[in-house]
Amino acid sequence: MSWENGLRAGSSVEDMEGVEGSEGARRTAGARGLGPDGTILREGSLARVQPEYVPLLDSVRARVPAVFPGGRLHSAYVYGSIPRGTARTGISDLDLVVVLHQPPSAADRAAGDALSRALDREFAVIDGVGLLLFDAGTLLSELERYDLGFFVACLCTPVLGEDLADSLPRYRPDGLLARETNGDLALALPGWADRFSAASSGPERRVLCRGAARRVVRTGFTLVMPRWGGWTSSLREQAAVFAAYYPARGEDMHRAASMALSPSEAPSDLAFLIEELAPWLASTYVSVHGEKAPRGAS
Repeated sequence: MSWENGLRAGSSVEDMEGVEGSEGARRTAGARGLGPDGTILREGSLARVQPEYVPLLDSVRARVPAVFPGGRLHSAYVYGSIPRGTARTGISDLDLVVVLHQPPSAADRAAGDALSRALDREFAVIDGVGLLLFDAGTLLSELERYDLGFFVACLCTPVLGEDLADSLPRYRPDGLLARETNGDLALALPGWADRFSAASSGPERRVLCRGAARRVVRTGFTLVMPRWGGWTSSLREQAAVFAAYYPARGEDMHRAASMALSPSEAPSDLAFLIEELAPWLASTYVSVHGEKAPRGAS
């Protein structure tokens, strides 16, 4: 299971101007999100949470254990713009990961959905809640070590329980991480095509545009991540880094980043994204990094 498939990343990102060429790649690099040992730093922190979101996270800490009682809760995390300190009041969403000791049941998922609706209803500082449910065994498994494991260890900030990052490796921006995070883009293309054909309204197309564009930009970034030698979650910076190594497709990726941040309902934009850019990227990605280890149906 790819963490890219399920994530509703926060609406706010750190914008920056696009740059071209290898000099541009060096300018956008900065610290490149790495520690002194060359491993990827956890990008969020509770210390970065803006004051208006503190009551929301206090409520999460109080309510999640009540929703998953009886010792079933292992830990909980927040990710996206809120722990990065870049959330926009009333615009950004709340992104949560809840980890249970055992695989979540249908009843667990229904309870998580109910909690999401309640938090969204009660806190005006957010626009929507995305809650992902996993079990600790899956997140710590060998199969998920460089996908969901990386997601929790580097992109999620703990708010409850034992931090799974303590049981996971330190990650480097290498080809293994690139393959296991986004080496399955081709699997998403038929579903996107079906949704595009079936979309009968502007809102449906905007939802599809946002999700597909974000996945494309992040995949474009991880395609070149080992060469760039770092990590960033900023969509605009990801597009700029990609463009430095694939200048002929740089304008296309900047366009995709703009669509991710301001989703379009225009059929021509979706056709460009789903029928032109994404297939090229999927093919190029496999030729560079290989295919992601297959998962069973879920």
